Amino acid sequence: MNPNEALRLTLHGSALAGMDSRPKDVLRALSYQAEDEGPEAASLATEQDFLSTLNAAHSSDQLVELWRKQLTKWDYADTPTWSSTERRTDDRRSAVLSLLQLSGETQRVLNSLIPVPKESGAVVISEEFTPWYTPQSQQGRSWYWPAYRRLLAEKGWPETAIAGLDEASDRVVERLADPTSETTYQSKGLVVGHVQSGKTANFTGVIAKAVDSGYRLVIVLGGTLNLLRAQTQRRLDMELVGRENILRGAAEYESDYSDDPAWIQGKFLSHEGMPSALGGFDIVRMTTRNNDYKSLLQGIVALEFEKQEPALPLHNPRNLHRSSARLMVVKKNKSVLARLVKDLNKIKTPLGEIPVLIIDDESDEASVNTANQNKPDAERTAINDKISELLQLLPRAQYVGYTATPFANVFIDPSDSEDIFPKDFIVSLPRPAGYMGVQDFHDLDSPVSPADRTIANSNEKAHVRNIRLASNDDESALQKALDMFVLTAATKLYRERNGLGDRFFQHHTMLVHESVRTADHRELHGRISKLWWNSGYTGPEGHKRLRALFDDDLAPVSRVRSDGFAVPPSYEDLSPYVGAAAIRIGGDDQPIIVVNGDSDLTAGGDADFDKRPIWKILIGGQKLARGFTVEGLTVTYYRRRTNNASTLMQMGRWFGFRKGYQDLVRLYLGREEATSKSNVIDLYEAFEAICRDEETFRRELERYSELVDGKPQVTPEEVPPLVSQHLPWLKPTSPNKMYNTRVVEIRSAGKWEEPTAYPTEGAALRRNTELWTPVLESLTDEPSRFSYTFDSAGTHHSFDALTGSISPGDLLHLLQSLKWDTPARFAPHLTYLEEITRSSPAKVDDWLVLAPQHSSGNKRLTIGASDRSLSWFSRKRRREFVFGAISEPKHRAAALRVAGTLPQGGNATTEQHVAARRGVISLYPVVEPDQRLDVETSGRIDPGKIVMAFTFVAPASALGSDGRIVRFTTINSADVEL
Repeated sequence: MNPNEALRLTLHGSALAGMDSRPKDVLRALSYQAEDEGPEAASLATEQDFLSTLNAAHSSDQLVELWRKQLTKWDYADTPTWSSTERRTDDRRSAVLSLLQLSGETQRVLNSLIPVPKESGAVVISEEFTPWYTPQSQQGRSWYWPAYRRLLAEKGWPETAIAGLDEASDRVVERLADPTSETTYQSKGLVVGHVQSGKTANFTGVIAKAVDSGYRLVIVLGGTLNLLRAQTQRRLDMELVGRENILRGAAEYESDYSDDPAWIQGKFLSHEGMPSALGGFDIVRMTTRNNDYKSLLQGIVALEFEKQEPALPLHNPRNLHRSSARLMVVKKNKSVLARLVKDLNKIKTPLGEIPVLIIDDESDEASVNTANQNKPDAERTAINDKISELLQLLPRAQYVGYTATPFANVFIDPSDSEDIFPKDFIVSLPRPAGYMGVQDFHDLDSPVSPADRTIANSNEKAHVRNIRLASNDDESALQKALDMFVLTAATKLYRERNGLGDRFFQHHTMLVHESVRTADHRELHGRISKLWWNSGYTGPEGHKRLRALFDDDLAPVSRVRSDGFAVPPSYEDLSPYVGAAAIRIGGDDQPIIVVNGDSDLTAGGDADFDKRPIWKILIGGQKLARGFTVEGLTVTYYRRRTNNASTLMQMGRWFGFRKGYQDLVRLYLGREEATSKSNVIDLYEAFEAICRDEETFRRELERYSELVDGKPQVTPEEVPPLVSQHLPWLKPTSPNKMYNTRVVEIRSAGKWEEPTAYPTEGAALRRNTELWTPVLESLTDEPSRFSYTFDSAGTHHSFDALTGSISPGDLLHLLQSLKWDTPARFAPHLTYLEEITRSSPAKVDDWLVLAPQHSSGNKRLTIGASDRSLSWFSRKRRREFVFGAISEPKHRAAALRVAGTLPQGGNATTEQHVAARRGVISLYPVVEPDQRLDVETSGRIDPGKIVMAFTFVAPASALGSDGRIVRFTTINSADVEL
């Protein structure tokens, strides 16, 4: 940086520093700062200089980053006094730039370099609450949140990410009870994140803001394993508690982190003195990294809360804000929690005066009561019973659960006041930037047809590799995974040498997960050890395999997905790094770490990523599941079976942040895993199903989070109907955690709806076919070509379809007459269709009927005595009477355009059918596998053997009169008792 650049940066930094409260005339501020910097500063304090610098700048230049940080703060500001515009909108940015009094051209260039951050924020489903947590209420009291915010900035977090965390944590804290209130209220909530996506950062922010506002006892339930509890303790100590609160006057070498590299390198937060001596308050640790809560005399004394004014309760502001906070991270263990309950009963401070925050990490594990309370003499399960006891003991306790798999929590009986149902709020955190989640391994609803998918446009082709074994002794897939682990290790070393710098990749790991049984781990350790030592990575055979894998897999993927990181032009350029990679992994003769309780398999050491760089193969089961972050995970070999989505999702340790190596990530998945002698499951299909379950749940939460007339559409008690299940054998969570609710109406204006539960009885199928036959007979003789072009991707969807029309009244009568094995499944949709048809004025004028036809002319049939020839579709029921998807993705865009959901798509045929209040019905004659041979032979089918499936898109304008999207009734034990 030359002297002018440094001086310009100083001027702008000083000018913006004086605008923390509001944006002001920036040119005046620059001129004022230039007066103190000498005559050479005057020319750098002009708009012309600023504009020319911006025109030549990159988005990562220091001056741009300085402005990005300040503009982001103004973009995210909540109800500022200087503007009435909504946060994170073009209007807000326009208001900011106007107050800065910049010209239109400078504003345009600034906006192109620093776009308005419009990513989705946290989604909230909540009861109405009394606002108490405001910027005004926290003035002069914040200590730990500003310190945490500063630490994140020093770690390199983008300002947008910090602002997003600030906003999301506000949504939680504002829904807790006011800790200074005379009235006692116990709030219970749930925060839903993504697996390994930063939930800990959110609850660290929540704790920081909660203690700043007056919460004085924080209990973090840190998982069921010592490993997880210690990991959470360290994170909070390093980023929230700080060095001074840890040492409390002791020498550095006496710290429980004295051997921790991050402690030695000064990476733990420092307050530059005891907070209480600097105008803040201290945090007293009741647990340490190596010690869970223990029932000791000094522990009991430490739990006593000091009152500056004994006549007033602790929660009075005159006592509360002069008292230290207590923090403990405890394992979900019956004995540990029992000790805590026992000690709380001994302290002199009245428990009803203590504002308490309980954070339950992985709240759907162990915390949920799985004992059926409707059975005689039923008792709560151990951990749930102790949490319930804590909540009863501490009337000012607030409970916030955190999980990526929330289904068990929302299925809790909401009428059980002693349980942990999130009665007050559910907050769904947005997917963070740079996060590699389950969607990044699948091609959900991709507009690209399977035949046209490549490593460039298909996540599956880029990252997923199939495990299909010829026999139990077939090690070919495991060998290939090991080879990929070494190859990606060499590529990381190559990238360090070519731009990223030494030790950029502190960790490089491979996870092998086949079973939770330690005996299986022992056998697997032997197999992998043998493969490793026979792989010959520095010899000709090893190089031959690696070269083939580089040419066929790694290089093609990285060339199109490396995101600018270095890619070796050829294997010859990479081969010098292979030996170094193999030595980093196995140079100590211990390439494998087994993470379980087997003391005979600990030669590889612990998987403690905090204390040393780890380039190893990890074998494990349950300990490598919930909450445990496997750092540097690049290659996964996964064959573990389970029967519920929550458990399977938590096994996905390959989700997370993969800076610098996302293109190198590979997932080897079992596609034909036997669960019994007669049953085989596809784990990729299973993960795709839970991905759809999760995305559907989050999408539904987002739909219903919008307020109507300032009031919530739904409350947490009404959330269970939003949970779905896509595979028959893969339930959302354990059956003993599931709770039932009945949906009354689903209003789906402009949405593609696809019923999939059709009858199986011949008489019902015949009846349905007879109802649809007049509609089929009325269709055109020749098909029309419908198409739609997506401007953003340039993707083109087209298909042929016979067309027709049906009046709203006739369609409603037909749908009301259809037979279903379970009518309740379609009833919520039927209620909505009745409402838009019978309302005055009606919200639908007519329905376009489409019967998609195969372009090849194959798969045609006639039904019964009819002469009408139609395309048929082969579909298989996945469970009981329920099909998977009926339609094809290419059929949807044109229908959505006709109904008014999508903008113009460039096809004349499609456009001529568009009308303001027109809906679309698409018909699919479905032939099931056991009827397929007869149809292919004769070209004809009996009406009682065909499933007349259909989809519908109601007009996008057909919204409910009250703005609500869903109506339903909730079934809980309180209703049953009545």
